[in-house]
Amino acid sequence: MKLLFFDDFRLGIVRGDEVVDVTSSVETVPHIGPDDLINGIIARFDEFRTVLEAAADTGASKPLATVRIRPPLPRPTNIVCMAVNYMEDGTRDEPAPINAFTKTPGSVIGDGDTMVLPDVPATVFEGEAELAVVIGRRAEAVSASDAMDYIFGYMNFVDGSARGLEPANNSFYQMKSRDTFAPIGPYLVTADEIADPQQLQIQLTNNGVLRQNFNTNDMAHNIARSIEFATSVHTLEPGDVLATGTNHRGLHPFQDGDQIELETEGLGRLHINIRDALKRTWPRETRLELQERGGPATPPQATGKYAQ
Repeated sequence: MKLLFFDDFRLGIVRGDEVVDVTSSVETVPHIGPDDLINGIIARFDEFRTVLEAAADTGASKPLATVRIRPPLPRPTNIVCMAVNYMEDGTRDEPAPINAFTKTPGSVIGDGDTMVLPDVPATVFEGEAELAVVIGRRAEAVSASDAMDYIFGYMNFVDGSARGLEPANNSFYQMKSRDTFAPIGPYLVTADEIADPQQLQIQLTNNGVLRQNFNTNDMAHNIARSIEFATSVHTLEPGDVLATGTNHRGLHPFQDGDQIELETEGLGRLHINIRDALKRTWPRETRLELQERGGPATPPQATGKYAQ
């Protein structure tokens, strides 16, 4: 099942190129807003699945192209992101120590929305293509052997980053938790539709040019181990998000006017725009291209405020 919010946060189920409005079928879920609604559905999905499927079979549909798609999880309680969690196509000799960080729920945006680059002296702005796991039930100190049973579904996730902010040893909060720095969607796909989440191709294009192209089989710490680690630190609740990391070799500067598309097999295509009021520019090179020519780790800013 593919769940999404659309227009004024109506709940829909995607069927091909159509969306069926199933909002009326879940009116008994206690909620104040759409975030409570979707979290309640996830927590009680065994109860509501048949109801939702019946509503999707009989409800009125409309073309997806005619609606405004909203974030499928408007405000998750927790967004946990795995750090340095890929073997980078075999270029790393061994996995990095398992680690993670959090992003604020307020950083979430959805399909067709805009990531806004703030007026801060970042050396570069990047967005990391990632597979995100959505937790389906309360998860506390979960073992890796049981972890996959706690997954409700999956979605596309872009981890926005403002690199190089000072102080260097205390940068993750101000690098990762900016408003608009967590695009997700376009919809939430239930786990039963994904045969093997460790065998999914992830592709990110910028203005139609393929920049990131990697498979989830290259994870250093697989999904089960990542859930085990995250839940050893704190409890995850239904609707919480665990982003599983990226292959950094295709990372490149995000700049004003860029149109980003992220597609993970089976999860649809997420579209976002980039806006920078300062119109800063960087060379359009990936980290891999810079490495191959012996350049710096990230491209230096070429023009605009803060350029050296």
